[in-house]
Amino acid sequence: MKFSTPLVSARLIRRYKRFLFDAELADGEVITGSCPNTGSMRGLTTPGSEIWLSLHDSPTRKYRHMLELVRADGTLVGINTAMPNRIAEEAVLGGLFPELSATPVLKREQRYGINSRIDLLLREEGKPDAYIEVKNVHFMRKPGLAEFPDSVTERGAKHLNELVSVVQSGHRGVMLYVIQRSDCASLRICDDLDPKYGAAFREARRHGVEAYAVSCAISPQGIFAERLIPIDESEQPD
Repeated sequence: MKFSTPLVSARLIRRYKRFLFDAELADGEVITGSCPNTGSMRGLTTPGSEIWLSLHDSPTRKYRHMLELVRADGTLVGINTAMPNRIAEEAVLGGLFPELSATPVLKREQRYGINSRIDLLLREEGKPDAYIEVKNVHFMRKPGLAEFPDSVTERGAKHLNELVSVVQSGHRGVMLYVIQRSDCASLRICDDLDPKYGAAFREARRHGVEAYAVSCAISPQGIFAERLIPIDESEQPD
């Protein structure tokens, strides 16, 4: 996934109200921009961090600058939660997942479950449909170990339960974790921050829901799915 316009480097001053950030550009100008991530962004909001911003000149936008990348733990991290679906689509159609081979029909944002939309739906004649739920991951506390979620996510548990229903109806339910950083060798489900999600994940796996994790190569030019990494599915102590 290439960025549509060149990114601008800056220094983070603060991120606040979940949707906003202040930053200092290279020429010393201080700007306010929009943050396309309403989550906790644990470990990614340290004042003074090197960041990269996309520019948007639409007259309907209040803020021209949007936060895209943060340098943390010595690596670049993508924070835009709108990107994983695009990254996942490129990876699936590019053949990165042997289990999710390229298919004649790929649909986005299709209705399913209870008032939900599946991120990607793969259809191929003579095969079960594959319902793919994509999750954004960028949380890391231990070097090399990505973790999800980084806060309580009732919506995430709901999606797992709905994928179980998909499997029970004869189709494939798939949870795909897109890790917007390249320094992680495995993914762990974060029971200590959301034990209900951890329980829902393991229950979903017992019912046949598939789970994959992919790390990404990241630069100011783009973000690309790079390699599959294992998922630690064991229950973690509190």
